[in-house]
Amino acid sequence: SQRLEMKAQVADAFIAKFQLTPDEMNLLRGTKDEPITEDFFKALGRVKQIHDDVKILLRTNQQRAGLEIMEQMALLQETSYERLYRWTQNECRTLTQESCDISPVLAQAMEALQDRPVLYKYTLDEFGTARRSAVVRGFIDALTRGGLGGTPRPIEMHSHDPLRYVGDMLAWLHQATASEKEHLEAMLKLVTIQGSVEENIQEVVGHITEDVCRPLKVRIEQVIVAEPGAVLLYKISNLLKFYHHTISAIVGNSAATLLTTIEEMHLLSKKIFFSSLSLHASKLMDKVELPPPDLGPSSALNQTLNLLREVLASHDSSVVPLDARQADFVQVLSCVLDPLLQMCTMSASSLGTADMATFMVNSLYMMKTTLALFEFTDKRLEMLQFQIEAHLDTLINEQASYVLTKAGLSYIYNSVQQHKQEQGPLSNLPSMDSVSLKVAMAQFDRYLSAPDSLLMSQLNFLLSATVKEQIIKQSTELVCRAYSELYAAVMDPSNEYKDPETILHRSPHQVQALLS
Repeated sequence: SQRLEMKAQVADAFIAKFQLTPDEMNLLRGTKDEPITEDFFKALGRVKQIHDDVKILLRTNQQRAGLEIMEQMALLQETSYERLYRWTQNECRTLTQESCDISPVLAQAMEALQDRPVLYKYTLDEFGTARRSAVVRGFIDALTRGGLGGTPRPIEMHSHDPLRYVGDMLAWLHQATASEKEHLEAMLKLVTIQGSVEENIQEVVGHITEDVCRPLKVRIEQVIVAEPGAVLLYKISNLLKFYHHTISAIVGNSAATLLTTIEEMHLLSKKIFFSSLSLHASKLMDKVELPPPDLGPSSALNQTLNLLREVLASHDSSVVPLDARQADFVQVLSCVLDPLLQMCTMSASSLGTADMATFMVNSLYMMKTTLALFEFTDKRLEMLQFQIEAHLDTLINEQASYVLTKAGLSYIYNSVQQHKQEQGPLSNLPSMDSVSLKVAMAQFDRYLSAPDSLLMSQLNFLLSATVKEQIIKQSTELVCRAYSELYAAVMDPSNEYKDPETILHRSPHQVQALLS
């Protein structure tokens, strides 16, 4: 009796360890319409456990039982996986609403299916196909119908405002891409295949977003080809660049079709932007205006600088990486500034020396003050400063010779400069005798009493007060230098002036003090 009881206990233990209960069998084999529950995964786990434990029997003399149980469990596993795959496939097919909830059971199903790579891959494809049609439908609805109850309004309501229109479409796609990635992360959160989960997510998101590329491309192309103006084109180009950067940060580079479409549109908008700038520049050269009477910047220059200011300001606020922005800046500046400088030079070519220098200083000064507000313009500012200084030298010399002429010293100063020893004493030259010098000095004294009275009219047209002061200061230094040379010549005994102190009764220091 005890021996039989013992055998019964061993048999019960054997069955408990190596066989499933009828309920577990029913769960795994279940009918087609029966939902998968938590208990199904427990039963599936039990089958795997038995399959692993049977290997112990194979090492003993119970090999026949071991092989039979192993075969039975392998068949059961295949049936269970088949059923699980069918259920998961149907679940994925229902996820076609714009927002989809991933049930915990679906996440468990994906965890179980990772043991069958082919079924796992097919399930991901099924999910991708369902979400792909949902995203495309959602995008078209957002464009044409708007949200529930009309808020937000349809994106196409803003098609008259190119920047907002393109921005809204890209923002919607950015949000949709991020949501799809979240859905996939929720679905695969229990999957433990090393390294491939992120790859799976990126690949499926790429597949999901493929169909929105065509409607997106058609609409953005329409906006760009309609040429909404250089500034808007530039803003759109930067916006596309930004979203390319942002979306690739979410999905890596595997949403290849979407990212390629955005990149193509970015390049197209940039190309049309630069051709618009070049067209503007070539129009400047076609119709060169004469400088205005006040020698200030021409209207064409002001318009072009306003355009440049708007472009650079939109560039400053853009969120494009620094090196890309710098490359753009250089290209924009050479596209606009080079023709501008050419136009100013051609415009000024018909003017006199002082007028030309004044007009050029004013034009260059306007360019410089416009550029000074922006980054990456240092090289250009340096170039403009060199050109301004060249024209300033002209104005300084013109102002100094104007003062010498009006103060009656021009002829005398030239005679002193050209006088050679072999010509004899300076006082013997025509108009260089003491009387003539005293008359000239009387005129020069009148200038010393009111130096501001002898300013070229052109200096009053200068836009920069600092530049005007610089010209007056440096031209005054030239006048003092001329007076010093004259003083030295008159005081020189070899030039035979009698009582030179009565002719020039001020020393160069006194003249300098009066003028400064």
